[in-house]
Amino acid sequence: MAPDLTHSAQRAEAFLFSEGGSLTRKKLGSLLGVTEAELAPILTRLSEMLLGGGLSLILTDTEATLAVAKACSDDVRAAYQRDLEKDIGDAGSEVLAIVLYRGPSTRAQIDYIRGVNTSSTIRTLLSRGFLERTGNPDDAREYLYRPTVELLAHLGVRTTHELPDHAKIAGELAAFETTARATADETEASERTI
Repeated sequence: MAPDLTHSAQRAEAFLFSEGGSLTRKKLGSLLGVTEAELAPILTRLSEMLLGGGLSLILTDTEATLAVAKACSDDVRAAYQRDLEKDIGDAGSEVLAIVLYRGPSTRAQIDYIRGVNTSSTIRTLLSRGFLERTGNPDDAREYLYRPTVELLAHLGVRTTHELPDHAKIAGELAAFETTARATADETEASERTI
C-alpha cells in the first residue's frame, strides 16, 4: 500500500477515535481534505489495518465509526457489566447531588465543591447513564455535566426542582460558592500586596 493511503487511514482512525462516535462520510472526508471518491480506499485501508485488533470499522452508506471488534465484545461487555453492578458509593452520590441541586456543572466546579478530583467518579456516572456530558457555551475547552432523564425517572421526579428541599439546598450551594470565591479573591489580593 502507498504510504499516503496508510497515513490517510491513520488520520481517519484518529478523527473517528477523537469523535467518540460516528462521523458522516462527508464530515470525515472534509476533515481529511479528500473527496468522497478518495475516501473509499482510505476507509478500505483502515478496515484492513484494524483486522485482528480490538477495534473494527463500521460503515454505512452515510457514516463511519469505530467499534469494539467482535472477538473482544464479550470481554468488554462483561467488564462493563461488573462496573455497572457496583454501588456508586459516597463519591458518586455527592457528585450526583451537586449536579442535581446546583444544575449543569463543569468538572472544575464539581471538584471545587467536593474538594477532590472527581474524574473517575464522573466517568463511572457517565457509563452508568446517570450523567450526560454537553458542550459548555461559555467555554469550549470544557464540558457541562447534567443529570440524565433516566436518572430523574429513577428518582421519580420530572425536573430537579421537584427534588426534596431543592430551593434550600441550591441556595446553600450558591452561597458556599460565593463565599469561597470571595475568600479566594481576598487571599490572592493579600498575597499580591505582600
